[in-house]
Amino acid sequence: MTATRPEGCSVFLVEDEVMIRMMVADMLEELGYSVAAEAGEISEAVRLAQSTVFDLAILDVNVNGKVITPVAELIKARNLPFIFATGYGSSGLPEDYRDRPALQKPFQLETLAQMINSTLKSAAV
Repeated sequence: MTATRPEGCSVFLVEDEVMIRMMVADMLEELGYSVAAEAGEISEAVRLAQSTVFDLAILDVNVNGKVITPVAELIKARNLPFIFATGYGSSGLPEDYRDRPALQKPFQLETLAQMINSTLKSAAV
């Protein structure tokens, strides 16, 4: 499956479980996206969210027991799109962000591609 995407589209990935992060990074590359940066803890994600150039972020909601809200706020302030990844469903999202797109873990390549495409299209409006 190939995704229609802007040329050079890059993704910032935050996921605390190394194996899941590697799997999602592989899925992104298979879809033709580049991974701009990866983080496995909130402090690192905050630093990267402030300094990394990327087009879209995929954020695990619960990173080592901490909620991703500080990172989401930084990305929102930069006016960049992001997708949450959660094993808890939409009720697991931070309350202020329940209107944001969320991937239910575990997810398949096709689901990831559809979510990225719809999120990028919405952001372009």
